[in-house]
Amino acid sequence: MKTAHDPASTAMSTSKPAPIPTPTSTSAAAPPPLRLLRFPDFRRFWMADTVSQAGTAVTVLALPLVAIGPLHASPLQTGLLVMCEYLGFLLVGLPAGAWVDRMRRRRVLIAGDLGRVALLATLPIAACLDALTLAQLYAVGFGLSVCTVFFDVAHQSHLPHLVDEDRLVGANVALESSRTITAAAGPGAAGALVAAVTAPVALAVDAVSYLVSALFLTRIRRADPRPEERPPGARLRDEIAEGLRFVFRNRLLRALTLTAAISNLCGTVGTSMMLVLLAGDLGLSPLLCGLVFTAEAAGGFLGSLLTTRIADRMGKQRAMCASVLVSGVLWLAALPFFQADWRYAVACVLQGLGWTAFMTFKIESVALRQQMTPGPLLGRVTASVRFVVWGCMPLGALAGGVLGQYAGARTSLWTGACAELLAVLPLLLASRRRAA
Repeated sequence: MKTAHDPASTAMSTSKPAPIPTPTSTSAAAPPPLRLLRFPDFRRFWMADTVSQAGTAVTVLALPLVAIGPLHASPLQTGLLVMCEYLGFLLVGLPAGAWVDRMRRRRVLIAGDLGRVALLATLPIAACLDALTLAQLYAVGFGLSVCTVFFDVAHQSHLPHLVDEDRLVGANVALESSRTITAAAGPGAAGALVAAVTAPVALAVDAVSYLVSALFLTRIRRADPRPEERPPGARLRDEIAEGLRFVFRNRLLRALTLTAAISNLCGTVGTSMMLVLLAGDLGLSPLLCGLVFTAEAAGGFLGSLLTTRIADRMGKQRAMCASVLVSGVLWLAALPFFQADWRYAVACVLQGLGWTAFMTFKIESVALRQQMTPGPLLGRVTASVRFVVWGCMPLGALAGGVLGQYAGARTSLWTGACAELLAVLPLLLASRRRAA
């Protein structure tokens, strides 16, 4: 997104290393995402992300089903598992950004992949030894979240080193499109895999995917840039504070961050209980449970293809406001249709359309943040945003687990969906102040 009228947007051009030279001329419009795959380093980066996301689609379904099925977890225990899967963002999210800015980012990506390989491999081994426990699931979920914190911060911070500014939106669209494609096929395949070989064994597939992702990352030829030298006496606390100040002193970045945080907080209240409702209360098979995630991914893929067109037609900020509001209404409309009959198909369609609408906000907000942030600050700014946006999710999962335990999974879903409609308010207020 171009933000020439925002002073923060001009700081980036002189602080980032030179991008990969390309034969096409630069323009304000993002190029078609598939053209970026002609460049070998971005293609390897994209393949690493795609393979990793394919395995993660299995874990999204398999990990909670291990708790709900073989270990007979209650709604509260399931909510605690979801909380552990996001807890790393709350506990280490802020220092992770400063640490990543002090390290070579591709090395962080490879280490994050290998760490997740080791963690996930323990689950099928424990299952084969009949030693699998909820405590181990919680520990693995937390470990995965810590690895994901570092991986995601380094991932978003490394991308601007592989493509130039005018191609950032196209690069994010390419990555998001592949994620939604793999996520569309993944949960359905995961459901069949879980039914065939049990959920713990299915998690071994995800471990292999992270290993393949690490191999692709090692094949990127472009030099992994050295971090800038810190002045003598530079303190980690001061660097963390610098990232937070950059986010919250900028009116637009602050609004984007708060909107995403409210959406994640309220959304996790409901989604933490989704499989409790589907597999537990409604008794749906793993294959049918996976269909709702497949619908979400398919809708997200469609939305990623429409993002640039929608934003160009409506204007960036207006399109993001509409994206958040329409998606919230669609997700709310889906809830009455989550039943163990033909209505479940309607719920899946509405859930998918909600993600179609939401992708405009998701893609444009990430590209905007990358464009507005100076290169040396990118890791800390990304981590600051992730700390706020993802740090809300363990709190939402805990609240969802408590609600699910004492009021029922469906009540938790209704509460989260209704509250999520409030997420558009920071964007609307920022837009009104700008107009004034």
